[in-house]
Amino acid sequence: MSLFYNILEASKWQIGFQDPATPIHARIIEIHHHVFFFLLIVLVFVSWMIFRILNRFWAVLPENEKKFSSKELNIISNLAKLKLTHNTTIEIIWTLIPSFILILIAIPSFGLLYAMDDIIDPEVTIKSIGHQWYWSYEYSDYVSSVGKISFDSYMIPEAELSLGQLRLLEVDNSVVLPKGVYVRVNVTGADVLHSWAIPSLGIKIDAVPHRINSGIIFLQRTGVFYGQCSEICGVNHGFMPIVVKSVTIDNYLNWINSHA
Repeated sequence: MSLFYNILEASKWQIGFQDPATPIHARIIEIHHHVFFFLLIVLVFVSWMIFRILNRFWAVLPENEKKFSSKELNIISNLAKLKLTHNTTIEIIWTLIPSFILILIAIPSFGLLYAMDDIIDPEVTIKSIGHQWYWSYEYSDYVSSVGKISFDSYMIPEAELSLGQLRLLEVDNSVVLPKGVYVRVNVTGADVLHSWAIPSLGIKIDAVPHRINSGIIFLQRTGVFYGQCSEICGVNHGFMPIVVKSVTIDNYLNWINSHA
């Protein structure tokens, strides 16, 4: 049994969202819980109504005769008196209540959509280019002795992984970004459609050839965050991971200087 628990602990099974590293992802989790609250209310109410109807008004023809019993006729008669098909009051109620629920869901949703599309003046800008099947990165704000700071990021094959590294998620060159500043990510594709997605950062940007899509990242903590291309881009679609390392400003400047 101890071996089984050790496997569970090592695998770190998780149900739900990854821990947020940006304000956007934190708000995504909040609105998920907000919507799920109404979902549970609707589910309980509808389930209760279905059970109540089946239990109270279920009428079955007797096996040996083609007529209803007096008790069943009384149930059908009482049901008909409720005027469920042409009752103005009921129709108003079942129109207003869902509309009110949708309004309660829409108000925070609009705020989140605005925050996700708001392009704030960034301190750092990087460019991510999707290829079949790897990512290229350019740090547009800096120039090294040989030009822009740029590199390719390939997945590390399983046979070359070190102890503790994650299969299908590790890369040879990670994206290094500073914590506590606004980072703009410009994403494009070099051949086919790709998608630059990192769940912990709450970001997913389509990489479209001949077009640049932008997004803003504000990292709230240091750490290593993993993502993958979430667009079916070909036979090796599952083998172009993304790794972002969030570091302090000082470590970021040291990394920039080492690549200049």
